[in-house]
Amino acid sequence: MEPPNNVTYFVLLDLTQDPKEQKILFVMFLVFYIFTVMGNLLIVVTVSVSKTLGSPMYFFLANLRFMDVSYSSCISCRLISEIFFGKRTISFQSCMTQLFIDHLFGGSDIFLLLVMAYDHYVAICKPLHYLVITRQWVCVMLLAVSWVGGFLHSVIHVSTIYGLPFCGPNVIDHFFCDMYPLLKLVDTDMCAAGLLVVANGGLICSIVFVLLLISYGVILHPLKNFSSEGRWKALPHHCGSHITVVFFIPCIFMYAKPAKTFPTDKSLTVFYTVITPMLNSLINTEKF
Repeated sequence: MEPPNNVTYFVLLDLTQDPKEQKILFVMFLVFYIFTVMGNLLIVVTVSVSKTLGSPMYFFLANLRFMDVSYSSCISCRLISEIFFGKRTISFQSCMTQLFIDHLFGGSDIFLLLVMAYDHYVAICKPLHYLVITRQWVCVMLLAVSWVGGFLHSVIHVSTIYGLPFCGPNVIDHFFCDMYPLLKLVDTDMCAAGLLVVANGGLICSIVFVLLLISYGVILHPLKNFSSEGRWKALPHHCGSHITVVFFIPCIFMYAKPAKTFPTDKSLTVFYTVITPMLNSLINTEKF
């Protein structure tokens, strides 16, 4: 199926045009990506082979780490190759594929965090019913719901972009194919498409973020009667990391605003696509 426009490829401007800065960025992103892959896959393999890490918490954690390494690979691999080989062009179909994979894993990641918050709530607030409520088939179903949510989120984004007329410039002022940089190149009024991006991106991030805050507030409330030692053991160590390290604040800023791009967009995107997956893998090692 051919795109309904005259553009067959795009040119990515990347983060910088300076050769020295590109070399520094290449080394930095390569190191970040290596640590991301090694850290996340180590957690996935450890949970998969260990007989003592069979609880739902570790099941969800392993899948979350798989999503993170896949999400990072979608962006980082191409970014590293673009800097190394100097090839900044990407075909229209490849651009749509990257957009789809990016939001598939990113969206699934966000929904799975909500599932994990529910798992933590049951474990702390209903400990006697935990094994009954979080049976294996329930965990698999909740994981499937996360994937379906990410899939629908991604399909809506790609469908919005794919049918738009790209008849003018084909230079994307970004280092990968994302919604707002692509919308800047569309030769039509983008009010409706921009509102759809806000609803399907910024609104979802905002709602999930608020729900996470509420869920952890509910989780913390019954812990006030615990001893300090018992509170520390009962509290999921990475509750805070889900809120502070994961990409909610940058994502909310990126997708809850009007269909415009700002100078800080690239830096924020680097944070939640390259740096955050690496930090999450390091923080989650405290669970082992």
